[in-house]
Amino acid sequence: MANVLKVIQPPHSQIAITATDLASGKLIFEQNADTLMLPASTQKLLTAVTASYLLGPDFSFQTQLKAASPIVHGHLQGDLFIEFSGDPTLSSDEIRSLLLQLKQHGVEHVDGAVYLVGNNSSQTQANGWVWDDLGICYAAPVSDFVINQNCIKAQLKPKLASKQSRVVYPNYLPAVITTSATFDKTRDKTFCHLDLKRLPENHYHISGCHADNKTLPLAIAVSDPGLYAQKTLSSLLSHSQISVAKGVYVIERSPADLFLIAEHRSQKLTALLKTMLEDSDNLIADSLFKQLGQHFYQRHGNFNNGAQAMASALTDLGVDIKHAQIADGSGLSRYNLITANQLAQVLTLIHTEPKFKYLRELLPVSGKSGTLRYRSLYTQTPLAGAVAAKTGSMQGVDNLAGFIHTERFADTLFVILENGLSPNEKEQQLAPFNALFLQSLLDRSQPPSNQ
Repeated sequence: MANVLKVIQPPHSQIAITATDLASGKLIFEQNADTLMLPASTQKLLTAVTASYLLGPDFSFQTQLKAASPIVHGHLQGDLFIEFSGDPTLSSDEIRSLLLQLKQHGVEHVDGAVYLVGNNSSQTQANGWVWDDLGICYAAPVSDFVINQNCIKAQLKPKLASKQSRVVYPNYLPAVITTSATFDKTRDKTFCHLDLKRLPENHYHISGCHADNKTLPLAIAVSDPGLYAQKTLSSLLSHSQISVAKGVYVIERSPADLFLIAEHRSQKLTALLKTMLEDSDNLIADSLFKQLGQHFYQRHGNFNNGAQAMASALTDLGVDIKHAQIADGSGLSRYNLITANQLAQVLTLIHTEPKFKYLRELLPVSGKSGTLRYRSLYTQTPLAGAVAAKTGSMQGVDNLAGFIHTERFADTLFVILENGLSPNEKEQQLAPFNALFLQSLLDRSQPPSNQ
C-alpha cells in the first residue's frame, strides 16, 4: 500500500488515512492518522453517534399551540402561544395543519395576541462558518424558528433582448429580493460573478453578472428567522381565517400553566439521522447539535454547550477526543479539527455497539443512495455498491469515512481525509484520491491471475 500510495498520492494536498480489517482487527494501513484535519461533513458521524447516545431513538422536535385558558364553546379568550423547538423539518403546511386543529375547535378569533415562543437572540451560525456561505441555504440559520428550512427559493432570469435580470419568487413569502445583476450572454467578460447583499428585515440585493443566458436557480438563506416566522404566521393565520385582536409577536418564554391545544411532532431521530447522513443535511445536524447542549446541560441549547456536550458524551463512550476541536455538528465550520484515528474510533462504535449499529444502514451507499449515488468512480465496478460511508466536501477538502465490503473482500473500516485540495487541481484530477485508494485496497485482495 505504501508503494501504491507513492503513485496515487496527490502532489500538493495533505492526506491522513487509516484502514482496518474488521474481521481480524488488523491494521491494514495508516498514514498521518493522528494529524488534526478539517473533517467537513464527516463531522456528522460524531453528531449521529452522540445524538443516538444522549437523545435516544424516540426523540423528536415538538411545535405546540397553547393558551392561557381553555377553549369554551369555540371561543379563545386571552392569548395564543405557539412554542417552537428548532424543528429543522417544520414546514408551513404543518403549521397550517396546527391552525386547522384550532379551527376544528371552533376558534375563529383570538381575543388577545399570538406569541411565537423561542430564543431569537442566540447564535444562529457557528464560529468558523465561511462568510460567503451565510446567504446560501446549505448554511441557513440554526434557530428555534425554522419554517421551510429557513430557505427562500427563487430564480434569476434574463430579460428578453437585454442584459438586465429580474428575480422571480413566490409573492407570499415575507422577503424582498431585488437585482441590478446583468447576464453576460456571450461570456466575453474577463471577470463575471454574482454578489448577494443581505440587508435588514430579510431584504436581499443581487448585483454583479452571471456568465450565461439561462435562468439561474437561487436558494437564499433567511437572515432574520424570528421576523420571517412572525410574518409567515401572520399570513397563515389570515389565510386560515383566524383573526387576532392584538397582533403577532416573538417572545423568548411562555408563561406557566398553559393548556395544550394542538401539537406537531417531527419524525423520530432515526429518520432525521437518515436524511442528515444520506443528504448531508446541515440544518438537521446543527439543530440536533444544539439539542445535545440543551439535553446535557438542561438550558437553552447553543453551539458552545452543544460542543461541550458532544465532547463529554464521546469521552464517556471511550473516544479519545483530546486535542480535537469541535465547533458545530454539521462540519461547516473551519474551526473543526479531528484526526483520522478519532473518526475511526467513532466508526468502531457504529460497528461494535448494538445501539449504534443501525447508523451503518443510514450511510450513503456507492452508486445507490445519498451523496455517493452519482459520485465519480463510485458508480462503477469495483466500488459500486461496496462502500457505505459519509462524505465530507467543502472548498479544499475531500474526505470519506465509513466501511467497504465485497464478497471477496473482508469488512473494512476506513477514514480518508484530504485537505488543501485546490479547486483547479480538483477539476483537473482524473479521479478522487479516496476512490483510487479504495480501489487499491480492493486490488490487494484479488487472487493472482493464472495468466
